[in-house]
Amino acid sequence: MRRLWITGYRSYELNVFKDDDPKVTVIKDVLSRELKARLEESDEEFWLITGPQLGTEQWAIEVALKLRDDYPQLKISMMLPFTEFGQQWNENNQAKLANLQSAVDFSASVSDHPYQSPQQLRAFQQFMLTHTDEALLLYDPDHEGKEKYGYQAIQKYQANHDYSYRLIDFDELQEAAIEWQERQQEAEEADK
Repeated sequence: MRRLWITGYRSYELNVFKDDDPKVTVIKDVLSRELKARLEESDEEFWLITGPQLGTEQWAIEVALKLRDDYPQLKISMMLPFTEFGQQWNENNQAKLANLQSAVDFSASVSDHPYQSPQQLRAFQQFMLTHTDEALLLYDPDHEGKEKYGYQAIQKYQANHDYSYRLIDFDELQEAAIEWQERQQEAEEADK
């Protein structure tokens, strides 16, 4: 069994406020390619384990849900750092979270209590590290965001554990956006 933690920027950190933003399309394309590459290595059970945050984590779940039909070994888990996560979100975002939570193979809260302190977020990071074999982060250390804490936790954990991670930075996203745009233009020209 393989277990991958996907995390990264929140949507607002990327100035993404709509699901149809072209940035989301490119990010999902990159996440899909990363997941497919891992899934094609083996047909052993493969767990994508991520959190519930708007942005990278929810996009990863959406991508994985689309891949499940082609990769039956893929299982999806959404772990919440604490109970009542997302209760302060607007109605649309709460509904999106509830829909994704009902679509995954497993979901639970790491803490049995509503938010009380930052210790719950550290416990969440520790849980993710000890329940996964590697991490994929949509994160650029030159452009800090909230995920810097996850990135630092991974590096600290890696000092004493066999744990690998891969960063997808802004340069890679820019290259992916150019490639995606070229594929779109080729498809349009083929349709003419």
